[in-house]
Amino acid sequence: MNFFHAIIIAIVEGLTEFLPISSTGHMIIVSSLLGINKDEFTKLFEVVIQLGAILAVVVLYWRKFLVFDKNRLNFYLKLIVAVIPALICGYLFSDKIDQLLESPLTVGITLLLGGVVLLFVDNWFQQPTIDTDEKINIFTALRIGFYQCLALIPGVSRSAASIIGGMQQKLTRNVAAEFSFFLAVPTMAAATGYKLLKGKDLLLAHPDNLKLLLVGNIVAFLVAMAAIKFFIGALKKYGFKMWGYYRIVVGAVIIAAILMGYSLEI
Repeated sequence: MNFFHAIIIAIVEGLTEFLPISSTGHMIIVSSLLGINKDEFTKLFEVVIQLGAILAVVVLYWRKFLVFDKNRLNFYLKLIVAVIPALICGYLFSDKIDQLLESPLTVGITLLLGGVVLLFVDNWFQQPTIDTDEKINIFTALRIGFYQCLALIPGVSRSAASIIGGMQQKLTRNVAAEFSFFLAVPTMAAATGYKLLKGKDLLLAHPDNLKLLLVGNIVAFLVAMAAIKFFIGALKKYGFKMWGYYRIVVGAVIIAAILMGYSLEI
C-alpha cells in the first residue's frame, strides 16, 4: 500500500461508514480494483482509519459526548450496553469474519439483498413513538445492539443494520440514524483498539506505516464530516429507497463480474 492507495481507501471509508451501503464491502471491492496486496498492514489500515470517521461523529455531536449533565451517564450506559452483543459476536467468530472479509462474492450478495430490504423498510415502520434519544431505554438499546451484529457479515452495513433495528424498536428514522452514529463510536473504537493491540509490532517495525495511518485518518475524518451531514439531509427528504437502488446495482454488477470470470478475489 502506498500513499495514493491510503488516500483512496480513506475516502471510501469516510464516504460509506455512515451510509447504509457498507464501508467494509466498498473497501474490499476498491482494494481489489486497485490491486492492493491484502497483507496484514492493509487489513489493519482498513480498520484503524475508522478512528477518523468516529472522530467526525464526536465533533459534530460534541454536546452529546462532551457536555456533562444529569443525562450524560445514562447516554453512555446505553451505548455501552448496545455495543456488548457486537463485541461478543466479533470475538467468538473472528476467524470466520476474517475469511468473509476476503470474499467480494459475499459482498455482492449481501449488498444486493440488503438493497431489496431498503426498498421497503420505509413502509414497514410508520408509527414511531421514540422521537428523541433520551426516550431510548436500556433494553431498547440492547435490542438495537443485536441488530448491529448482522453487520459482522461484510456488505450488510453496520449503519443499515442498526438504523433498521432502531426503527423496528419504534425510533423515528432520524433518531434511529443518529443513534446509529453514536453507537458507531464505542463499536469502532473497540474494533480499532483491538486491531492496534494485535498489530503494534507491525507498526513499530515499519514507521512509514504510521504515516499512512495518520494520512488515512485525517482524510477519513474530513470526508466523514461531509457524509454525515449529507446523509441526514437525504434521509429526511428521500428515505432509504435511493440507497436500496444503489446497493442493488452495485451488488448485481459485482456478482455479474464474478460470474463472467473477472477475478475480484483478494
